Amino acid sequence: MSSPLISVILPVYNGEPYLAAAVESILRQDYRRLEIVAIDDGSNDHSLDILQRYQKLDDRVRIVSRENRGLIATLNEGIALARGDLIARMDADDISYPTRFSRQIALFDQQPQLAICGTEVDRLLGRRVVRSTPNPIYQSADWHILSLFFTIFLHSTVMYNRKIIPDDMLVYDASYVHAEDFDLFRRMTREFPAAMIDESLIAYRIHSDSVTNKHRRQMRRTHLKIVAENLERQALSHDPEALLAIGAAVTPDTVRRAADCMLAIEGKVAEQVGASARSYAEGALCFFYFLYQFIADEQRPELTHAFLKRTGKWDVIRRRERYGLRAAVAAPWLSRMSEEAIRRLDGVARYYQSVPAKTVLPLRGLA
Repeated sequence: MSSPLISVILPVYNGEPYLAAAVESILRQDYRRLEIVAIDDGSNDHSLDILQRYQKLDDRVRIVSRENRGLIATLNEGIALARGDLIARMDADDISYPTRFSRQIALFDQQPQLAICGTEVDRLLGRRVVRSTPNPIYQSADWHILSLFFTIFLHSTVMYNRKIIPDDMLVYDASYVHAEDFDLFRRMTREFPAAMIDESLIAYRIHSDSVTNKHRRQMRRTHLKIVAENLERQALSHDPEALLAIGAAVTPDTVRRAADCMLAIEGKVAEQVGASARSYAEGALCFFYFLYQFIADEQRPELTHAFLKRTGKWDVIRRRERYGLRAAVAAPWLSRMSEEAIRRLDGVARYYQSVPAKTVLPLRGLA
């Protein structure tokens, strides 16, 4: 693959606070043959002004500005406008490290059959970076199996190979709002090879106005819908509808059904043999953590307790969470205090329970 054009799809909706850093991080890549397809999705801040300023400075920036249509329509429009053989995703609040594209292209050169490539990420908290270390779950992974259970790549890190992926596949499905990437990745990996660069090439910004934070509940419901479809297709559970039920309402009955669904998944996973067995086990464990977090966020400790007791998973929850939860169940008036203590102790790291330990470093030289 000799010097292919990269089309960077950059959807923008009220991205003013972080947009300049995101655009500069693309334009300062050590790989220069690229275009930015920036679509202003009806912003009512100064996002368009920022994009136009960069367009005047660099003709690799292409801008479309129109009324708000939502992220999925914007992504599909960007793909339709893209001229490159490779399509890279980028969010308006993240930062690509200077070697990101050259490293991804090198991998496509080595493995021309690849359809999609993602990378590890660091996490950006204000002006500090939480450095990630390689996650062993991705070593010798069966990407299709992992994609049955969770979104295998952070969306902002991926690069698609249009020479491999059919045009009718490289489309985001509007049926999967706020988890459109999960759906696309599972469809791709079902038919084509994927790979992960075991190195952080993106700084993923965590802030209260991000799409993930604003639409967390809908995102999780759609996630449960996708997993339920995958379980049914793979015959991994007797009651995949249980996931739709708990997505609609967290109650004693739906918690019981979700726990039984989790036990059925683990039973099927235990029957797997061969090279894929590890990926099934890792995927199922990650999905358990997802369900646990989904229920715990309701801040009803008796339901979290019931889920852990029925699944027999007390031992995989960290000690301080076990103590806080048991205290809250024994004395309900302690519930709020216990939950708050856990949040203070864990912070952002709580959401990434399966990620290895990280080192916090100051932010320097990213833009």
